[in-house]
Amino acid sequence: MRSPNVENAVVTQQKIVDYLLRLEHPDGWSKAVFFGRFGFRPEGWRILAEALIDVARRNDVVSVAESPWGCWHVVEGARRAPDRRQPMIRTVWIIEEGDSARRLVTVHPL
Repeated sequence: MRSPNVENAVVTQQKIVDYLLRLEHPDGWSKAVFFGRFGFRPEGWRILAEALIDVARRNDVVSVAESPWGCWHVVEGARRAPDRRQPMIRTVWIIEEGDSARRLVTVHPL
């Protein structure tokens, strides 16, 4: 199954710059190291945001879970990085109750 509502996907600058690409973040630092190896940089945060949305657009959902906060979708896949390699990642999205847009929750290297 493809991700529903990918056209409404939300990946914020704050999520990318302050979490996924921030070496000083207590939880996100290892993700910053991972993405940095492939040429992703905070000043080009939109490149990573589009890559994450593209993973959701081009790959099937591998798991779905319902919670009091909404419906969680996990999508795995690869996307070309600035250095032209294609790292495999797992993206986690939520569609909150009463909303149609999916929001990026986190990303994990595979």
